Amino acid sequence: MNARMNAPHREGGKLRRRRLDGVLLLDKSLGLSSNHALQAARRLYNAEKAGHTGTLDPLATGLLPLCFGEATKFSGELLNADKRYVATVQLGVTTDTADAEGAVLERRPVTVDRSDVKAAMAHFVGEIDQVPPMYSALKRDGKPLYEYARAGIEVERTSRRVSIHELRLLDSDHDLVDGRFVFEVRCSKGTYVRTLAADIGDRLGCGAHLAALRRTGIGALDVAQAHSLATLEGLPAEARDALLLPPDSLLASLAEARLDAADAARLRHGQAVRWAGEEGTRLRVYDAEHGFIGVCQQVADGWLQPLRLVAGA
Repeated sequence: MNARMNAPHREGGKLRRRRLDGVLLLDKSLGLSSNHALQAARRLYNAEKAGHTGTLDPLATGLLPLCFGEATKFSGELLNADKRYVATVQLGVTTDTADAEGAVLERRPVTVDRSDVKAAMAHFVGEIDQVPPMYSALKRDGKPLYEYARAGIEVERTSRRVSIHELRLLDSDHDLVDGRFVFEVRCSKGTYVRTLAADIGDRLGCGAHLAALRRTGIGALDVAQAHSLATLEGLPAEARDALLLPPDSLLASLAEARLDAADAARLRHGQAVRWAGEEGTRLRVYDAEHGFIGVCQQVADGWLQPLRLVAGA
């Protein structure tokens, strides 16, 4: 872990937060908002600065990477990464939010089997157009769509192009139980899995909503590496700190550049250095001892320009 950690101490009777750099892979529990999870983790680590890499609905569980200190500079890197989910779908019931938290709009009989579900799902693999749900944080005229929805107002939404890279039915040896099935999906940013569930239900003719959702991966990060708040609370401080990943763990999708001592020193002072590469490429940059310096971009005429650097690198 590339982290600078000062033991916490009290000033004027108040506990002073410590400077801490690293990434916590949290396995978020059901019913907890992303912000509540972040604040709980921040208190556990007594961290001075913290942020998340994109929210996960209270209904959803699973992987929520949290950033402390210098890692917050790179939190946006995961926003564009592919996501992986395991979703439980309830057929025959539609809701106003397309998930289990919404009010029931309609109930219809379910007369389909697993082969019908597989055939319907096949139509949603690849690039598809999705209409964002009204109960979402997308904004219209500066106001989130969910505020319109709560006021009983439905506004027109423009469909968005998303990519469903993989979509497969799980528990394939069992029949549908109470009209439910489970699928695993790997998708691009901006994909609404509850919209996907509802659209599959529409195609089957009986309607559906998302009953449960678990995020299992973001880019190269996997929920198998994640830890719950309950687990973290039961650990001593040193063991908890040892679970943090370095800030550059968020940057696995970027190619790596290794600089000699002279160029590393120039870059740390915010100066561009010579580097042969394709213009526009972003790189994670290290010194000769593999000390992480930051993220840079290849610009015209063979120069590597710093974008975000680790303080004190």
